[in-house]
Amino acid sequence: MKLGKQSNTDVFSLNIFGKSILVLNSAQAASELLEKRSAKYSDRDLGTMLTNPALLDWGNSVVGAGYGELWRHYRRMLNNWLNARGVVQFHELQQHQARLLLKRLLKAAEGPKPFHHVRDEFFYAIACNMFQLGYGYCLQSHNDPWYQQATLAVDIFTKAPLISNFLVNAFPVLVYVPDWFPGTGWKRTAKAWKAIKQKALDEPYEWVKLQVAAGTTEHSILSNLLQDHKLVSDLSIEERDKRLKELALIIYGGGTDTSGSLLVSFVAAMTQSPEAQIKAQKELDHVLGPMTLPTFEDKERLPYVRNLIQEVMRLYPAIPAGVPHVCFEDDVYRGYTIPKGTSVAISRDEENYPNPEVFDPDRYLDPNVPLAPGFGWGRRKCPGVYFAEDSAFIFIASMLSVFTFSKKADADGKEIEPVIECGPSALSLELNPFDFKFEPRSERHRQLIIDNAAQSHP
Repeated sequence: MKLGKQSNTDVFSLNIFGKSILVLNSAQAASELLEKRSAKYSDRDLGTMLTNPALLDWGNSVVGAGYGELWRHYRRMLNNWLNARGVVQFHELQQHQARLLLKRLLKAAEGPKPFHHVRDEFFYAIACNMFQLGYGYCLQSHNDPWYQQATLAVDIFTKAPLISNFLVNAFPVLVYVPDWFPGTGWKRTAKAWKAIKQKALDEPYEWVKLQVAAGTTEHSILSNLLQDHKLVSDLSIEERDKRLKELALIIYGGGTDTSGSLLVSFVAAMTQSPEAQIKAQKELDHVLGPMTLPTFEDKERLPYVRNLIQEVMRLYPAIPAGVPHVCFEDDVYRGYTIPKGTSVAISRDEENYPNPEVFDPDRYLDPNVPLAPGFGWGRRKCPGVYFAEDSAFIFIASMLSVFTFSKKADADGKEIEPVIECGPSALSLELNPFDFKFEPRSERHRQLIIDNAAQSHP
């Protein structure tokens, strides 16, 4: 964004190690290229480390697939269940997991440095949703091996494409350097990561196949597709299995990593913006009553809570620069030539969002202010957007109803300003640990959490 301001433009290009990158600093430019010209800007290039068959061989994943028939088939399968009407069937599951999360957070609130405990609970709660959605599998605990495998696989997926992590993404010719050559430890990393990836793809998938064969399967996207569904009936068994493995893992990975990060960002925002938290709690108390947890039926009656979630997504985008779109044929925009193969990244739009560093949910009261583009643009927009929005609402509204997040105080009672910084290089946002405290809003709220967790059923 700073480079764009210095050059007085909302579109500029960079050349990094010979790779052309187009940076869009406005919603107008993003819309004109990624939506109105989406047929030209819907390709992918996630780097050599991730996609080369000799390395991770992950080029045919749902996220990494090029713009073509494979990608379109993935989208059809996902859209069949994750469209705006289809996700309603999963509301009970999401609400159940939100209630269970509140109870687990009671224990996390007792610790002096709750960041890691809270973060782990957020990601586990979202993961429970996604495993049920994709596989029909109920995670047994934080130590469930399939949960740990899937978490490692997603971490690999977010770190492997970055040039800052692996030079082979800038210089693909390095693939041909012999494994014994000094400085090729990254090749051993690729081999180890590939094995982790394959276990995460194979093991839960084979379990679902056994459940389907035995007639004991739980309702899930995978179990439906495995029962001679028309969306896969034309594929060979080998090709069907390959695609469904990728589909199920991206349901987990795409949902857990981004939604978990959003909940961590919510805590950061509430810790730094207590006035917004108080305003949201007042709305919840007024609309629902002071001792009532929210449900999906309440969503339309809670405009400030919805705007607060939008502002968290705007200020802390789960994938800060977006998963890059790639132009797969030469194009011209505003008189500038955009060569085939150019990657397109997105920054913040200061014109649509004045004072972009300020957390202000009320900015969305202006009908001219667009909602945060937290789920991407054009044909590559996240297919799980409706499920993710529902998860964000029920988890965040539930936490606001019963907990207060705030700054810690030092020995003299002075508030400690939390340091909110991004973590190591990865596609997705990962905040470094920061100081905060949280507690139930009252003893009655504590009991409300306990009672509702005991009564909740998926």
